[in-house]
Amino acid sequence: MRDVAAEAGVSAMTVSNALTGRRPVSEPTRRLVMETVERLGYQVNVAARSLRQGRTGVVGVAVPTLDSHYYSQLSHRLVVAFSQAGLATVVEETHASREGELAAFRDSRLNAYDGLVIAALGLSEREINALSREVPVVVLGEQELHQTVDHVSMPNVAGAEAATRLLLDRGCRRLALVGFPTLEDVEKVRLPEGAAFSLRTEGFLRAARAGGADVTSSHHGVTQAAGVLCAQDLLGRPERPDGIFCVTDTLAFGVVRGLADGGVRVPDDVLVVGFDDVEDARFHVPSLSSVAPDHDGLVAESVRLLQRRIQDPAATPTDVTVSFELVERESTTPPARPARRTRGARPAR
Repeated sequence: MRDVAAEAGVSAMTVSNALTGRRPVSEPTRRLVMETVERLGYQVNVAARSLRQGRTGVVGVAVPTLDSHYYSQLSHRLVVAFSQAGLATVVEETHASREGELAAFRDSRLNAYDGLVIAALGLSEREINALSREVPVVVLGEQELHQTVDHVSMPNVAGAEAATRLLLDRGCRRLALVGFPTLEDVEKVRLPEGAAFSLRTEGFLRAARAGGADVTSSHHGVTQAAGVLCAQDLLGRPERPDGIFCVTDTLAFGVVRGLADGGVRVPDDVLVVGFDDVEDARFHVPSLSSVAPDHDGLVAESVRLLQRRIQDPAATPTDVTVSFELVERESTTPPARPARRTRGARPAR
């Protein structure tokens, strides 16, 4: 590092800041340092740095599955963001199980990760609180953690309400929810996928009942194939829905396919809206209207909070809910009309 500093005509601290991003340096200086690093072939001695700092420069990301549109894209975004912050990332699947989530904490501790971002679905608040004493952690999801750990969540209720109001505004009066087994006693039903679906169901019901719509639901799982089965189920009922809200985009893709197989066109015969606004929503035929949480904000807050927790283990826990937009595309509007974005709530802290 001293050789790089001497060659570039800057201080060793400036070289360190340019490489780690701990403190800002001007873009010309950063470029000069990086060009010098490349020319001299300098490489960071990770083992020496870990011994000196008591850190490995590695963080963990634990998600229920990588075989889904949402979690695969979320994991990718987190890997990129942590890399830009000078941290390497190890991604693990927990299979939405308590055992898998416990293993993620165990692996983080045994491998001396600097911290962990986890989408926890199976662990209780008490367990998360106890495990967070062993490794810095940021929890993603809808657990009620009561300010015990840093927590980043989505606007599930508000987003689902906005999506349902869109269907009502387009004239739909027979609404179906895809992705939740019953519409009664929503708070008592807990799916393996966690509380997010319950909250989205709550938002759907709140808007649908306020709009005086008839409501029904169908649930066969969380995959695209499950969405196809839900569409077939709904088409077999005496009163077919004219508007469908799906708790994920993945289910919505399957629903559109199932409707097409049954000779029902979207949006001509029925409108469909999803939730998550994964990248494929723009390219689907028809393109899918969807609730778009602030993905960039969710990732940025996760990285910010974990870095803060690593630097200051005693920092006061922070709870952040990101904002959202409702993106209207072809599945709720004729193709000739352009996509429309409706902004949701600002981030809450």
